[in-house]
Amino acid sequence: MEMIIKTPEEISFVSEMNVSLANAIRKSVGEVPILAIVEADIYKNDSALYDEVIAHRLGLIPLKNQKMKANQSVEMKLKVKGKGEVTEVFAGELGGDVIYPEAPIVLLSDGQEIELVARAKIGKGIEHARFMPGLAFYKHLPKIKISGEGEKQSELAEIYPEVFEMFGEKLKVKNAVACDLDQDDMVDYPGISVEFDNHLVFTIESWGQIEAKEIFTEACKALKGNLSEVSKAIK
Repeated sequence: MEMIIKTPEEISFVSEMNVSLANAIRKSVGEVPILAIVEADIYKNDSALYDEVIAHRLGLIPLKNQKMKANQSVEMKLKVKGKGEVTEVFAGELGGDVIYPEAPIVLLSDGQEIELVARAKIGKGIEHARFMPGLAFYKHLPKIKISGEGEKQSELAEIYPEVFEMFGEKLKVKNAVACDLDQDDMVDYPGISVEFDNHLVFTIESWGQIEAKEIFTEACKALKGNLSEVSKAIK
């Protein structure tokens, strides 16, 4: 396995992982327990947005993940009154559990008010998208071969600067991972071939509730648990 990117927000690596396994891990991201707002009691809302729209926006706010029991909840209060021409109401008004406090919720004009109590619970992405911790996706790693004739195709370095570069007067591969091309795209460029084998580029991007590496490990644990249940059922 070759690590390409490793940050709290994103991990990306190259592996000879089977496509079926990669897809199973991708789907298992939706089985990672995540905290999200599930309901809101809106006592006052003078804004231009309907209560349902406000509630929808609250559900999209990423929260710091916590280990909680199924019947437990975290309560967050919001009470803001508009002052001046425009008052921006940000997610940070809900308290310290919000990951991106500057995420906007609504605009209030002078004198308008919004008052609500939101409750967050643990859930899974397979139940609702608000519980998804991020994105997981993969693609085949292309093998790009450049022959003598292909070294003259300098135009490719201009069209796809992340993939190709010029080394003197010869075209070279700069970064195959960034390539989303296949052989059909090279019809007009003789001397360039794009092939694929069993190597995959697997990427996970976190939305902030937990780190990207934890999303991967928790997804693998969830997959292992599901496989264990299936194994017991067929014995």
